[in-house]
Amino acid sequence: MKLAVAGKGGVGKTTLTAWLGDYLARQGRSPWLVDADTALSLGSALGLPAEALPTPLIRDEALIRERVGKGFINLNPDVSDLPDRLRVRLGDINLLVMGSVAGAGGGCACEANALLKSLLAHLLLDRDQCLLVDLEAGVEHLGRGTVAAVDGLIVTAEPSWRSLSVAGQVATMAAELGLTRQVLVLNRAQSPITLPALAGLPPLAAIIPPLSSLADRQLTSPSVLHLPQQDVVDRICRDILSALETRLAPEAEEGVQPPSPR
Repeated sequence: MKLAVAGKGGVGKTTLTAWLGDYLARQGRSPWLVDADTALSLGSALGLPAEALPTPLIRDEALIRERVGKGFINLNPDVSDLPDRLRVRLGDINLLVMGSVAGAGGGCACEANALLKSLLAHLLLDRDQCLLVDLEAGVEHLGRGTVAAVDGLIVTAEPSWRSLSVAGQVATMAAELGLTRQVLVLNRAQSPITLPALAGLPPLAAIIPPLSSLADRQLTSPSVLHLPQQDVVDRICRDILSALETRLAPEAEEGVQPPSPR
């Protein structure tokens, strides 16, 4: 299973990626989590101390130059050894911190972009593993050559017009690339809710209510795991994965909404 998580900045997609990774690890799946966002906060969300956070691939100029070169660059560098070389183990979770060209600073990003895209393509196309990718708001990391390997897109949003508009744009962009297997997760919302008629919004898979234990935790720690409301978090993860399985089932009819979150 290979999933991508996208959405407007600040809507909770990194938190959701961490929750799903932790849930799958407890199900014996040994997931790989890829931080491909500008904020680079997935490691801290998983509880990794600041001193243990790895250097993001986007900032490793020596490695980029070694694999891609400079000036006349190699657009198809060998990256087969990088996942195991660069990963950080957190129990049964494998964390790989890539970053995004958007957060790489000034100057030409051609070399870094070539390495990032090659590594993500390798993870999606050449390796058989449980994979979760925390993406930027857009889907720029996913090209037509790699999108077919993604089993589903989880679009995260908050209950606001702006957030849902971005969610619709992201989902539409992904669909144009061929990734039509999508679900919507609404964060910091109360059920029931009526969504606006915005183009591109995927079927609603889960609603994440405001969690007091998460709000309290964030005042003292960046970690989002092992909350007192773990039963709520686990139910949300189950609902999302169940909705994706429904969307992936051969007999599933296009446009059928998954069961409403409880």
